[in-house]
Amino acid sequence: MKKTKTLSPPKTLQKSPTGIRGLDEITGGGLPTGRPTLVCGGAGCGKTLLAMEFLVRGATEFGEPGVFMAFEETGEELTENVASLGFDLKALVAGKKLLVDYVYVDRSEFEETGEYDLEGLFIRLGYAIDSIKAKRVVLDTIEGLFAGLPNQAIVRAELRRLFRWLKDKGVTVVMTGERGDGTLTRYGLEEYVSDCVISLDHRVVDQVTTRRIRVVKYRGTTHGTNEYPFLIEKDGISIWPITSVQLQHTASHERIPTGIERLDTMLGGKGFYRGSSILLSGTAGTGKTSVAATFAEAACRRGERCLYFSFQESPSQIMRNVGTIGLNFQQWVNKGRLGLLSVRPFSHGLETHLARKIQSITEFVPQVVIIDPITGLDTTGTPLEIKAALMRLLDWLKLKGITTMLTETMSGSALDRTDAALSSLVDTWIVLRDLETNGERNRGLHVLKSRGMGHSNQVREFVVTETGIRLTDVYIGPSGMLTGSARVQQEGRERAERVTLSEEAERQQLALACKRGALEAQVAALRAEFSSEEAIITRTVSKDKQRGAVLALDEAAMGVSRKGDAIKSNGSRARRDVVTGGN
Repeated sequence: MKKTKTLSPPKTLQKSPTGIRGLDEITGGGLPTGRPTLVCGGAGCGKTLLAMEFLVRGATEFGEPGVFMAFEETGEELTENVASLGFDLKALVAGKKLLVDYVYVDRSEFEETGEYDLEGLFIRLGYAIDSIKAKRVVLDTIEGLFAGLPNQAIVRAELRRLFRWLKDKGVTVVMTGERGDGTLTRYGLEEYVSDCVISLDHRVVDQVTTRRIRVVKYRGTTHGTNEYPFLIEKDGISIWPITSVQLQHTASHERIPTGIERLDTMLGGKGFYRGSSILLSGTAGTGKTSVAATFAEAACRRGERCLYFSFQESPSQIMRNVGTIGLNFQQWVNKGRLGLLSVRPFSHGLETHLARKIQSITEFVPQVVIIDPITGLDTTGTPLEIKAALMRLLDWLKLKGITTMLTETMSGSALDRTDAALSSLVDTWIVLRDLETNGERNRGLHVLKSRGMGHSNQVREFVVTETGIRLTDVYIGPSGMLTGSARVQQEGRERAERVTLSEEAERQQLALACKRGALEAQVAALRAEFSSEEAIITRTVSKDKQRGAVLALDEAAMGVSRKGDAIKSNGSRARRDVVTGGN
């Protein structure tokens, strides 16, 4: 019987983690182990910093020593430059976890010949690798080795030989390269012989800069192919691959209060779903920030953490303003439950804004996030770009189970634009609007939609007081909806009418009681009169009966004495025979 040949599972490419936040995620685990990776880009995009962090993270977090061979900056310059990221190169060098070597290449010291090679570099680099048993190597920048060599054939041959030598050494290599004219690198060759190519970009759009990273190619493995924004912060590089988020979050059945009791009632009596997204839309001055601040206060009172992003007010101004409606944000800031972050929209590009928000959320770990208002992002991109970015952000927040509230300022026909751009992204949409009647402006609130729950379709008057927010019923009468002083006047008239009706009812009840008393007295008098007459008649009847009985007895006695007829029991006479004597 022929045996079936069992197929062994394919071998996966071994990868070396970079330790750079987000880069390991988009590369599927890190850079190819024992192979060269090219990091290319224009000036100021962060090539050297990324390469240096790859070495530092490897030495400090993964126990892999590294060699940094520079062709443009000295060891002292590199030490000073990366100190701002918190990297102490001197300590790593002293501990033999890192070796920094500067190779000076002077174009005037050599000329192109057929025997040009990199033997000297191999010897020097090989010694550095062996001296600390390095597992990682950085060459910064590769163009420094071939400066002044116009012969592309020699450059290509030496590059291939360099890459083959590094592979034979078994080290994971990162080489930086400068962007060329229409090519990823100056020579347009490095990207073809590298196993992994990462492109960095420092883009300026409408006077706003954004750094982006893209994995151009990665042999032998799948990887993220989109552009991702990244930041250079005080603790290194942060890449936030929020474009890879998918609809995989779990919907929660838990409900959390809004902080406004009547609004909870409008939302089925329980408030928002945890992990959902809420949009507050309205014109300027309708109270969007007040509602958002009340929601933040409610979260802090429950013992949860809330992160509040503002594009319009400083943290101090926010705390002062919400204090006028009875909210004390300072106590929650002091307890670490509330974080207030303020920045102008035009200070960063759209993707950088989102990357910074995700970074702050990751560090603060809140249960509630508020962005007030998202309208500020209009200056950072087109409506389509903003919608795509917000969709990625909301999906990421839902994946984390974070409840998100967004505010948006509308004007004129902006509701149509909002409906097209944002309504499909949020779970609950609450609209606040001005109600202008009788020469005054009041506020109204209604729930336009709320997925997964029954909700009120009524408009409530929105009143901001010194003790918080209050929702009241609007008055609907023959002349329409009344709010503000008109509603107060109508309520006053209704109260006066109710008082009048109550007094009239009391008067009628009193008159009825008096009439009842009079009738009852009259009935009592008639009963007394009847009782008196009844007594007289009863006595008369009794006397007549007694007189009749006496007369009957007298008559019977008289008959006996006269020897008359006997009297039967019924009073009739019985004839009695008289026997006479002698006859």
